[in-house]
Amino acid sequence: VWEEEESSAALIARLVAQGGRLALDDGLPLFFYHALAAEMGAVRLADGGRLIRDLRCIKSAAEIALIQYAMDLTLDVHRQVHGLLKPGIKSSEVVDFIDRQHRQAGADAGSTFCIVSFGAATSLPHGADGDQVLGRDDVILIDTGCRIDGYHSDITRTYMLEGGESAFERAWWIEREAQQAVFDAARIGAACSSLDDAARKVLAKHSLGPKYRLPGLPHRAGHGLGLEIHEEPYIVRGNDAPLAAGMCFSNEPMIVFPGKFGIRLEDHMYMTAEGPRWLTNPAAGPTEPFS
Repeated sequence: VWEEEESSAALIARLVAQGGRLALDDGLPLFFYHALAAEMGAVRLADGGRLIRDLRCIKSAAEIALIQYAMDLTLDVHRQVHGLLKPGIKSSEVVDFIDRQHRQAGADAGSTFCIVSFGAATSLPHGADGDQVLGRDDVILIDTGCRIDGYHSDITRTYMLEGGESAFERAWWIEREAQQAVFDAARIGAACSSLDDAARKVLAKHSLGPKYRLPGLPHRAGHGLGLEIHEEPYIVRGNDAPLAAGMCFSNEPMIVFPGKFGIRLEDHMYMTAEGPRWLTNPAAGPTEPFS
């Protein structure tokens, strides 16, 4: 039993066997570490981050099912938003609508995040400040997710309501080609970095980049997802970690044209012993964000 006025760190120190060591989650606030170090000595504290990350990196069938449920829910919200959008609508109205739909569908606490960008603001990977108004010929980027029993969803769609902007349409198909290249490169034992390489190879073929140069892909091609919205494995240059069955990660090799528009198509995938599987089917075209 711990009483409010007592030191929780002192109680933990008493519970750990004399001379025993305690491994700490690397997500703990620093003041927890300092309190424990004062009671136990830093030499008895170990970094438990690697152990926890390795456990979380491989999802069970039940975890994959929860993530699939959350993804299906968010994809349905995307469909509802698509039917709502019209010139003159404010981005704040769209954000509020998405949150309400997530809540009504049974998400743990509505939207865990929501980026709604129009026009040139779509070239900013994490959105822009201020309330935007949708113009008739604006590019639309919506990135949102929720949680079901603690497990996250995260889906991005980029599209226009009507066709006709040839530069956007050409770039959209390059983005889709890069996204497919990431999927096709995924196999058991392949280095995470090789998937990022596959996306950048497609962009370089179309004279985009290279590396992180713009116009091009300014960030990693994907990130793991589960109990955290960003966790291992990271699909990024230099990550030699091999893909294994049970890993779940995003596929989002965004293309940015500074000051003009950006295109991010984000779907998630997971690895099976036979290869990759989509959690949501990729978008069909520049004006059709669903398969």
